[in-house]
Amino acid sequence: MKAEYVNPFLQAASLVFSQLLQVDLIRGKTTVKNSLGPGQEIAIYIDVTGPVNGRVIYSLTPDGARKVFEKLGGTPDSFDHEYRDVLGEIANMITGNALNIFLSRNQFIDVSVPVVIDTRTTPFPERTDTTLGLNMYSPLGMIDINLSLSEVA
Repeated sequence: MKAEYVNPFLQAASLVFSQLLQVDLIRGKTTVKNSLGPGQEIAIYIDVTGPVNGRVIYSLTPDGARKVFEKLGGTPDSFDHEYRDVLGEIANMITGNALNIFLSRNQFIDVSVPVVIDTRTTPFPERTDTTLGLNMYSPLGMIDINLSLSEVA
């Protein structure tokens, strides 16, 4: 997996968290895995097509999701009904920023609408793909980012 395809998603996540949530994401451990799935219970996945195909999954704990939700002004009593919309919108912002980075390099990729899944209630189908896993840390909790991207021949 080439850094030129991975880094735009990491840079975009850092930018959105910095600008929207006023917190820095600090890069932690990087691992290579044999399956693609979320590392935490609340997962946001995006399918990628173009010169590179695959999937990007951002995931966080329910507590981390709650902290992000409340940081943006959500109330505790509305969390269960609204957190998916809020996290989906954040994922849209991250994806849009990643697309801008790709476009600035004359790389044209297409991405799906982000899908938010709570794996405690909805099973997430894991795929057997080589996956790069990265942990990003903030005061709001750890964001687990898993990317499985391969160049199209």
